[in-house]
Amino acid sequence: MDCISLEKKKQVVNYFLQRNTLLGNDFISKVSENFKEDQLFRWLSQSINENNLFFLNNEVIDLLNDGKTNILWKEFEKSKVLQEKGYIQDSVKTLIEKNGVSSLMGVCRPGIPCVNILFSYDEDAKKKEVNDFVYLFNKRYESIRKILMNRQELMNATSISRLIGKKDKSACSLIGNVLEKSITSNNNIMLTLEDQTGTIKVFAGQNKSDLYKAAKELVLDEVIGVVGTNGDNIVFANSIVLPDVPMHNEIKKAPDESYAAFLSDLHVGSDTFLPEEFNKFLSWIKGESGNDSQKELASKVDYIFIIGDLVDGVGIYPEQDKELIIKDIYQQYDECARLLKEIPEHIKIIICPGNHDALRISEPQPCLSKEYARSLWQLKNVVMVSNPSLVNIHSSEGFPGFDILLYHGYSFDYYVANVDTIREKGGYDRADLIMKFLLQRRHLAPAYTSTLYVADPLRDCLVMEKVPDFFVTGHIHKSYVANYKNITMICGSCWQSTTNFQEKVGHSPEPARVPLVNLKTRKVKILRFDK
Repeated sequence: MDCISLEKKKQVVNYFLQRNTLLGNDFISKVSENFKEDQLFRWLSQSINENNLFFLNNEVIDLLNDGKTNILWKEFEKSKVLQEKGYIQDSVKTLIEKNGVSSLMGVCRPGIPCVNILFSYDEDAKKKEVNDFVYLFNKRYESIRKILMNRQELMNATSISRLIGKKDKSACSLIGNVLEKSITSNNNIMLTLEDQTGTIKVFAGQNKSDLYKAAKELVLDEVIGVVGTNGDNIVFANSIVLPDVPMHNEIKKAPDESYAAFLSDLHVGSDTFLPEEFNKFLSWIKGESGNDSQKELASKVDYIFIIGDLVDGVGIYPEQDKELIIKDIYQQYDECARLLKEIPEHIKIIICPGNHDALRISEPQPCLSKEYARSLWQLKNVVMVSNPSLVNIHSSEGFPGFDILLYHGYSFDYYVANVDTIREKGGYDRADLIMKFLLQRRHLAPAYTSTLYVADPLRDCLVMEKVPDFFVTGHIHKSYVANYKNITMICGSCWQSTTNFQEKVGHSPEPARVPLVNLKTRKVKILRFDK
């Protein structure tokens, strides 16, 4: 290479800087005096679909030369940062070559499981201010308002400030946050809705059965649309509009036969953990037990999801130590890792935390701790994500893959206790009703008191901005599979027998059951490994 002059170096750097591209020192050091920056940029533009600020170094050039153009570049940059901090030792290029695919790749290689992380919360811990919660609710309102504005009846929604003081009656529509809800002396429902301009009363009369039923199910803090007629500082509602999932949501099916299994609530370390049943599952997934058909089924499993509560934890509730056979949190995770290590390495294991795991209970929860769960992080086929998180699996050339929304389900207890239709139709035995309720609100915990929040001023991470293909949960220790508008809803089972607390409150878990999805047909079987 010719020695590059300072003037040429500035020319190249400025050229790319004007095109939102930063250059690494390793790249600049190899640039010659006759280097054609415009030719390289045209090649990059053809190879990379990236409009944001981009960082170009020799590793990127090597990946593109190898034909790896379908990389999720934002995740690539995150991995580079982790590498610099020492969290991962291998280069990103080496990781991709080792694993065939990784969370950086947009498309699978044929026959190799593929996991792309679309969202996983990873904000650094910091002190929260009151204004952070104000920003949180504003961001939530803005996100769900955008969804509601796509509804025809709300396209001309009016701000509350324009309705206040308006004397003449006329048809109107508005979008607001449910600030208050009460029952009048005549058994009608009175709501107070709030937007960023003010508050107003909304009357829902019991003479309109559909309206009254919808109003009765509303919880505080959710964002809704109302269509009605304005009065003197009041709106008489004709209908309530929820954000909900579009009716035309496409049902995807994979071009090849592959299976995904869904587990949750292992509770390793508890004296009620079921090692015999879990070892039956491990024996099956390794192809060591079952008839020929069952062994063939196991051989086609490419993905296993574990939706929180991998261990029972320490100090989760008073006198928990009396119900633990492993009292050390490090040892609980070590034992969990020992069990999961039995799963064949070609199977991708996607793990999110739950309320019993060793990290904050406030949501969104980050990935499992590298300190406490180091042995799990060291498993080569494990993909760690936050709670909640959104991942894409099994994409391939010509097939976009499946978007999987993972949420442990800590908010479920609130809706079982406070929504009449859920409680009266089965409560904890009907996970599908809870999940449908949340999908309709496009939020995993619409009532502020239904979970503990971390106030992220940039976004409400519990808003379901993207409609998933699968919505998978756990927490209530009873598996359930259902479909809502072409979204497959799956609640995992558990690997723990009935606890003293569950017995007191009359909750009867159904452990050792594994929902198994054929990604080609979208049919679901529930496998039983109980005695």
